[in-house]
Amino acid sequence: MRKDLYKRLNKDEAIVLLVDHQAGLMSLVRDIQPDQFKNNVLALADVASYFKLPTILTTSFEDGPNGPLMPELQEIFPDAPFIARPGQINAWDNEDFVAAVRATGRKQIIIAGVVTEVCVSFPTLSALGEGYEVFVVTDASGTFNDITRNAALQRMQAAGAQLVSWFAVAGELHRDWRNDVAGLGGLFAKHIPDYRNLMQSYDRASAAK
Repeated sequence: MRKDLYKRLNKDEAIVLLVDHQAGLMSLVRDIQPDQFKNNVLALADVASYFKLPTILTTSFEDGPNGPLMPELQEIFPDAPFIARPGQINAWDNEDFVAAVRATGRKQIIIAGVVTEVCVSFPTLSALGEGYEVFVVTDASGTFNDITRNAALQRMQAAGAQLVSWFAVAGELHRDWRNDVAGLGGLFAKHIPDYRNLMQSYDRASAAK
């Protein structure tokens, strides 16, 4: 692999867009188990908070069947820009949303949302067209089934988006375990049950030194 093909996430250049994680739309997700999906969304939110990444929340047509935003997201990001779109399906068609993205001055976008082939794909393709680097968090995005998910991921990847998981995002931003073992390890343990065993072993080993 040529070095220039590795577009690495940088915590000083990245922002996070959480698109339409709304009660009604969340109920449509069938390609990931509901409890696992919610955990993944909150894990990505915790990653964004941990690395202090500018984060933008947005919803579409809350007064309709899409419903309200996950309350946990507003609790994690009480001061984040929250764009309640009155009807635009593609978040990039909303001037306030695009203005919030541009106001960060950053060019790397980490995005997740519901549903993958619409609420994630459309703004991803729009942002790529304007020169942004876009990283799609596949396990914090959901849709009806594997067929629609795979088609959406292929479409975005063909346009230049990178497909990642929330765990990969965290690792790439952190770069080096020595930066903060307990902090990142604690975040992983919170969202990955098996990772708690690693941290417990590490804590015991550290205490014995």
